[in-house]
Amino acid sequence: MKERKYDLKLIITSLALILGIVFYLAAKPEQGTEAANWLFNTFTTLFGSYTLIFTFLSFLTLIYLFFSKFGNIRLDHVKPEYSNFSWVAMMLSAGLGSATVYWGFVEWAYYYTTPALGVTPESSGAYEWAMAYNLFHWGFSAWGLYCIAALPVAYHFHVRKNKGLSLSAVFLSITGWQSKAWIGKIIDLIFIFTCFGGLSITLALSIPLISEGIAKVLGIGSSFTMNIIIVIIISIIYSLSSYIGIEKGMKRISDLNTYFAIGFALLLFIMGPSIFILKNTTNGLGLMFQNFIHMSLWTDPIDNGGFPEGWTIFYWLYWITYTPFMAIFVTKVSKGRKIKELILNMVISGSLGCWFFFGILSNFSMNKNITGAINVPGVLDSLGGNVVIMQILGELPWSSLFILMFTIISTLFLATTLDSASYTLAATVTPGLKNNQDPSALLRLFWCVMLAVVPLTMILIKAPLNTIKTAAIITAVPLTFILIVMIIGFLKWMVKDYGHIPVHEIVKESELKSGEKEIV
Repeated sequence: MKERKYDLKLIITSLALILGIVFYLAAKPEQGTEAANWLFNTFTTLFGSYTLIFTFLSFLTLIYLFFSKFGNIRLDHVKPEYSNFSWVAMMLSAGLGSATVYWGFVEWAYYYTTPALGVTPESSGAYEWAMAYNLFHWGFSAWGLYCIAALPVAYHFHVRKNKGLSLSAVFLSITGWQSKAWIGKIIDLIFIFTCFGGLSITLALSIPLISEGIAKVLGIGSSFTMNIIIVIIISIIYSLSSYIGIEKGMKRISDLNTYFAIGFALLLFIMGPSIFILKNTTNGLGLMFQNFIHMSLWTDPIDNGGFPEGWTIFYWLYWITYTPFMAIFVTKVSKGRKIKELILNMVISGSLGCWFFFGILSNFSMNKNITGAINVPGVLDSLGGNVVIMQILGELPWSSLFILMFTIISTLFLATTLDSASYTLAATVTPGLKNNQDPSALLRLFWCVMLAVVPLTMILIKAPLNTIKTAAIITAVPLTFILIVMIIGFLKWMVKDYGHIPVHEIVKESELKSGEKEIV
C-alpha cells in the first residue's frame, strides 16, 4: 500500500503552540492563572445559557434520530468488526478515563456541602440531590454530546465515503470550502489543543491518585519521582497497545479493564451497605428523571450562587473538549453499525455504565460519612481527594487488595484513554485517510510519545495544570460552533441521501448480506 503522507506543518505548529503555552504558564504562573480564570468566568457567564441549550437540544436531536427512519441507516454495509461487549467496553474506556474513579468517590461531597436548586447544605435533601446530580452529570446529556459529535464524522467517513478522518475534513466537506485550507488548519489546531488540554485534566487527577494507591500498597510515601515513573510505565503500556493496533491492543485492554471495573464495583456492593446503595441510587435516578429538564436548563438567575457555572456548564464544556477525539475514535470502531445502534450504545450503555459505577462508589463513600466512619467532606477539603479515597478503601477488609484493584483500574482507564487519543491525533494529521485505512503505526507511536512528553514537561517545570485545563475548557466554546455546522450539515446529508426513500427500503438496504450476522 502506498505510504500515507502526514501534515508535518500541522504537527510542528500544534506542538509549538502547546509547549509555548506550557512554558509561558510555567514562567508566569500567576498572570496566566489570573487571565485564564477571568476568561473562564467570562465565557461561562456569557455562553452559559447557550451551552445548556446546545447540550439539551443535542439530546433531543438524538431522540428524534433514534426513532426516525434515519436511525436505520447502516454505517457501511459490512459486518461489525467488534462484538457488542468489546464495542461497549472500548467506548466506555475511551470516553471515561481514570478521572471517573476519582469523581465516583468524592464528587457527591461537593454537592452535599454546596448544593444546587436552593437545597439546604449538609441536610438529608442535600444527600439525595448530591446523588441525583452525580447521575445527571455522567448520564444522558454528557454521552449525548459525545454521540452528536460522532454521528457527522461517522456518516462522512462510512456512508458518504469522503476522505479524511478529522473534524476539519468533515467541516470542509459539509461547507464545500475545500479550497480554504486555512480554515481546516485552525479547526485541527483547536482540536489538538483541546485534546491535550482535556487530557491534562485526567492526568492531573490520575497520576497522583495512582501514585497514592501504589504507595499505600507498598507502605511507602508517594513522591514526585514516583509520579514520573508512573507516567513512563503507563506511556509504555499505551504505546505498545497503540503500535500493535486496536484489535490486538485497545480492544484487549478495554475488555480486561471492563471486567476489572465491574468486579471491583460488585465487590464494593457486596461488602458495603448494599441496601443503602440500592435505595439511594434508585432515589437519585427518580429525582434526576423527574427534574431532568429543570436540571438541564437551570441557570440560578436570582441568587447567582455559581453552581451551574462551576458544575453543570463546566462539565458540559469539559465533555465537549473530549468530543473531537471521541468522535474520530467512535467512527473507527463503529463500522458496520446502524445509526440507532450507535445512539443506543453511547447514550444508554454509556449512561448505564456510569450510573452503575457512580451508584456504587458514591453511595459507598456517602455511607461512610453518614455513619460517621469518615468525615469525607472534611478530609477532602483539608487533605484532598486522593487521601480520602485511600481512607475509604482502607475501611474494607483486605483493604490492600481493594486499593491494588483500584490502582490497576485507574491505570488501565488512563492507558485506554491515551491510546484512543493517540489514534485520533494521528488520523487528524493524516490528510485524505480513506475508509479502509489507518494512520501509520509509527505516527501513532509518535503521538504516544508526545502525550507522555507534554505531561512530563508540565510536571518537571511545574506548569499549573489547572490553568491549562481552564484554557482547554475555554476553547470548547468555539468548538461548539464548529459542531453546530457539522450537525446541521449531517442532517442535510441524510435528508438529501435518504429523505425520499421509504422506511422499509432503508431497513432492507441496511440488512447485512446473506450469511453475515452481527457479532454478540
